[in-house]
Amino acid sequence: MITALGMAIIPAVCHAGNEQGLEIAKERKLRDTGWGDSVAEMTMLLSNAQGESSTRKMRIKTLEVADDGDKGLTIFDQPRDVQGTAFLNFAHTTKPDDQWLYLPALKRVKRIASRNKSGPFMGSEFAYEDLSSFELEKYDFTYLGDETMQDQAVFKVQQIPTDEYSGYTKQLVWLDKDHYRPLKVEFYDRKDSLLKTLTFNDYKQYLGKYWRAHKMTMNNSQTGKTTVLTTHELTFNNGLDESDFNKSSLKRVK
Repeated sequence: MITALGMAIIPAVCHAGNEQGLEIAKERKLRDTGWGDSVAEMTMLLSNAQGESSTRKMRIKTLEVADDGDKGLTIFDQPRDVQGTAFLNFAHTTKPDDQWLYLPALKRVKRIASRNKSGPFMGSEFAYEDLSSFELEKYDFTYLGDETMQDQAVFKVQQIPTDEYSGYTKQLVWLDKDHYRPLKVEFYDRKDSLLKTLTFNDYKQYLGKYWRAHKMTMNNSQTGKTTVLTTHELTFNNGLDESDFNKSSLKRVK
């Protein structure tokens, strides 16, 4: 039996959870602000449930943008069948991201429509919407409690996407309390079933402040497929600017 007092307490607890969830997210964002630009050399390992796999080599250039989402350029270098493929992402805080994909075989730049951003990126277990920068305006947050993961004290936070075209009803995120780094994210599909899980490993610190996971593993719970992104080299302060992230230059990326 729920008393009248109990009915009053439940909304109050939920509201407190929302406020604390937002405060945790704000701290996470604050601790990863001011890095400027970065260039990463990575491999993408695709594996299916039968254990068959393929590897791709890629580079990701990222530019931090004040008062908006970050800009990113992903270039595939190997193997030959994807060489020259380029993906340009302009993340935004309060409107849908702008995304374009250049396919060398077709010699054309394809715009990714907002309603298609839940689709798989280059056959991987990452969706187009997973490639966006973390922005507070993209989610409603709720603090769900404290837990322990990888021998670390963590916050558990629920994120509900605000984008009506998101492929997810919610995401559950575990952040370590010391540095506010994500250790695990669970993604739930439109039926509210667990779709996939992203784990972060091999964190390294740059510029004495910023943490980056050098291994990110996305496991699809429904298909058994896995995508592993491994960073081999990462540099900051490369002198990148807006002109390095240009839709018209996608066909000429090097």
